[in-house]
Amino acid sequence: MTTETAPAVKDVSAPRTGGPAQNTTAVSGGTAGAGQPAADRGRTSIADVVVVKVAGIAAREIPGVYDMGGGLSRTIGAVRDRVPGGRPNVGRGVKVEVGERQTAIDLDLVVEYGVPVMDVARDVRENVVSAVERITGLEVVEVNVTVNDVRLPDEEESAPAADARVE
Repeated sequence: MTTETAPAVKDVSAPRTGGPAQNTTAVSGGTAGAGQPAADRGRTSIADVVVVKVAGIAAREIPGVYDMGGGLSRTIGAVRDRVPGGRPNVGRGVKVEVGERQTAIDLDLVVEYGVPVMDVARDVRENVVSAVERITGLEVVEVNVTVNDVRLPDEEESAPAADARVE
């Protein structure tokens, strides 16, 4: 009579030790992993709006950036900013794609007249990459900067018509 032995079962419920460090730890049978360190239990998801806001704030911090967004979005944003109780939209002019570990960012800028556009774009790119990677932990694979307009020194902010009609 021949005796067969069952194949050895590998215990994947315990953290791996030795060998190269790994970012994921397997949990057997889909359990919650009570034996795992608290930091390894569960999954973290970062919404697109988080990356949009971080990138928008970081881009606006750079000297020479006057505003963000295309013509229509800036017009709508100016009206929205003047509404009592309205908050400025820090995400205007920012588009993102967010994956599990990486993100790509597109920015539409208006720069001040007289500043070197390529220097401003480089500084914006560096600041956005640094802020997004530091705050979200996502790897920024690219930051595409489009300069849509230049703010001339003699351009006045357009006031809504209602302000000009009555004192």
